[in-house]
Amino acid sequence: MKAVATVRRAAGEAFGCICLSSVTDLLAAGNLYLEFVSTELDSPSGTPKTVAVCTQKKSEDGAEAKYEGSFTVPHNFGHIGGVLVWNEKKCEIFLVKIVVCEGNGSDDCIVAVIECNSWVQPKCVSPEKRIFFTTKSFLPSSTPAGLQRLRSADLEAKRGDGHGERKCFEIIYDYDKYNDLGDPDNIINDLARPVLGGSKQFPYPRRCRTGRPSSQNDPHSESKSINIYVPRDEAFSEIKTLTFSGTTLASVLHAVSPAINAALIDINLGFQNFTAIDELYDQGFKLPHQLEGQRSLLSRLCSSVKDAADDLLLFEIPALIQNDKFSWLRDEEFARQTLAGVNPYAIELVKEFPILSKLDTTIYGHPESAITEQIIEQGIQGEMTAREAADRKRLFMLDYHDLFLPYVHKVRELQGTTLYGSRTVFFLKSDGTLTPIAIELHCPQSTQSSQWKQVFTPSSDATTNWLWRFAKAHVCAHDSGHHELISHWLRTHCCVEPYIIAGNRQLSTMHPIYKLLHPHFRYTMEINGLARQYLINAGGIIESSFSTLKYAMELSSAAYHQQWRFDMEGLPADLIRRGMAEEDPEAEYGLRLAIADYPFAADGLLIWSAISNWVSAYVNHYYPEPSMVAGDTELQAFWAEVVTRGHADKKDEPWWPKLTDARSLAGVLTTIIWVASAHHAAVNFGQYHYGGYFPNRPTIARTPMPTEPDVSGGGGRLEEFLKKPEAALMECFPSQIQAALVMAVVDLLSSHSPDEEYLGDAADAAWEEEAAVRAAFDRYKERLKEIEVIIDGRNGDMALRNRTGAGVLPYEFMKPFSGPGVTGRGIPNSTSI
Repeated sequence: MKAVATVRRAAGEAFGCICLSSVTDLLAAGNLYLEFVSTELDSPSGTPKTVAVCTQKKSEDGAEAKYEGSFTVPHNFGHIGGVLVWNEKKCEIFLVKIVVCEGNGSDDCIVAVIECNSWVQPKCVSPEKRIFFTTKSFLPSSTPAGLQRLRSADLEAKRGDGHGERKCFEIIYDYDKYNDLGDPDNIINDLARPVLGGSKQFPYPRRCRTGRPSSQNDPHSESKSINIYVPRDEAFSEIKTLTFSGTTLASVLHAVSPAINAALIDINLGFQNFTAIDELYDQGFKLPHQLEGQRSLLSRLCSSVKDAADDLLLFEIPALIQNDKFSWLRDEEFARQTLAGVNPYAIELVKEFPILSKLDTTIYGHPESAITEQIIEQGIQGEMTAREAADRKRLFMLDYHDLFLPYVHKVRELQGTTLYGSRTVFFLKSDGTLTPIAIELHCPQSTQSSQWKQVFTPSSDATTNWLWRFAKAHVCAHDSGHHELISHWLRTHCCVEPYIIAGNRQLSTMHPIYKLLHPHFRYTMEINGLARQYLINAGGIIESSFSTLKYAMELSSAAYHQQWRFDMEGLPADLIRRGMAEEDPEAEYGLRLAIADYPFAADGLLIWSAISNWVSAYVNHYYPEPSMVAGDTELQAFWAEVVTRGHADKKDEPWWPKLTDARSLAGVLTTIIWVASAHHAAVNFGQYHYGGYFPNRPTIARTPMPTEPDVSGGGGRLEEFLKKPEAALMECFPSQIQAALVMAVVDLLSSHSPDEEYLGDAADAAWEEEAAVRAAFDRYKERLKEIEVIIDGRNGDMALRNRTGAGVLPYEFMKPFSGPGVTGRGIPNSTSI
């Protein structure tokens, strides 16, 4: 036999671990020792049959090198089922695959292919042998006898022992609370934060355990570190690192955040007028001198940053403004973006009238909304009564009242921000578009002030119209916070991580469900680690630039407690819960949309159905009998661990699905894949299109409404507004540094890497061995191509006014495929950025 191991070179790029410092490292002394394992046991001893070979570097081609070795296999050895690998070099290597051939090694003599795609550490660092299996899938009950012990040993190694600080080169998956967001030892900057997870006050999903020592001032919180551990195989690839430059992201944010925290930058300096905002794209944003050295890093980080002087950031004009510079001012566009913008998960049907709060009336006052029947009827100009509009399902709402209201007074104690509970009511017109008719802003009673509620409506009157613009700015800031913290971070990044941890701990790499899910977990843990270090951490970008400031993550915990449940995370269930669809056996996909021209839902259902059909075919192939699902020990352990450990604070909820048969299993897997891919794509890749011009989606409203009574007793705020309403609105908008940083970050988050893997892109090698599975995947791939054509057709249909029209951005977030960069389309397999 001849063994050929393919090793990928890392071109000298450091990965924060054992790095390949030069090309010569790959070619230096040291071999790969391979010990092949038979699928059969030795009959006399009952031990696995093995045969070993020492491979040596024989050739190189670009970024890859081949290690080869010849060996003899006994005639009764049986089939090769796996391999144990020792790396006798002095550096880690990325082992791509191992191919075993008979005789001279020609392609037609291949007897085994072992896909590895994993980092292997040198023996001097990690003396344990790495275990890899051939591409064929096996359920636990059908595992060949010769591989059973190795299957268990591999999973045991990935679980670790739960002790000690994890080392950067390890591949160990374990759970921990979000106890690393704050920095209790940084007393000067007030960076202590509560632990999220493990308490009734702050329930939360779990993240990957790093095992760092406790901080000095809080034994429940981890100390800070330059790097955050993620299992070695979860790290970005070289091309991903170089393209998005995770190290650049770290460098920039590491430099920017302390500058903000240390008050080296005037974070409150705003824009003087709209002309000054336009200059971000025409003349550039002049960096404060403390950040001038970061300009080149920001240029590498952001595709939107044009070439300019060293002290300037010059941004590309976002697609929304390229198409129509004044679109953001129109109420119709404000409403359209609830259906086709970057946060289509918030709009809901008004299911009862009057609109009522569920909060404690002894604390928050009378539960009835100030948006009365009379106000609604004025807004719809007498077309029907308010109750008729509700009964006919013509009223919809953005409801940020009950979630935000408990944080209003906490937030208002902080400088440079304010907050309300808000409700925004829309009316569905006969042409299928929404129009906003009322915004309610609510500040509850406090020891210093009485309760304040006011409803704002559109008007041609100058004062009322400017107040309406103010109210929309506050609602857009609420929507930005809800989008980034809940629709985006919580429901995708955060809630997917427990699936990844449980999958690697309980599902063998030879398990067919592992092979199905694995592409949908790519890069998620790495980007989540970066987020915990620079974006959602105390003093990070979110806390510096969004209305809730230091209470941002507490708000996401409240949303997790009040709203998140696994059985509602699939698209159909989510639409039904929000009243945006209802079950109808006669309708396509069994759902009738409340708004037919709801681009996210209409296109999303195409993708959901394609995923569901593919997953169902896959599951039915491997589990033809219901008892096989219930009897799959690894599968049941995986799901039990998701529930009891990954989402431990909700483990006793009655709504968790049970894995009893192929149908229930397919439903669970479809939901996981949907959330990791299409849900994330819908809320992520349009961020620069819609948020790159921040007046369209301000992340923070810094000043109260001009009409709210001033607790200091003065009336200056209203007087200044009446004199110069534009200047007052500028003061409410994000500051210059807040706007520039958010624009840079959302540009990064909206970008696709050149090595991105999209839905239906590539089949797992194991599926080539199963004709039925390969055929199902080919159907899936073809269906996704058909969906692209369907979406293009919809975007050309002038009757669909929420996605077509003069200057209107077409809805492309559910188009499966994309090139690299900020394209506004493409559904990656995973939550990868």
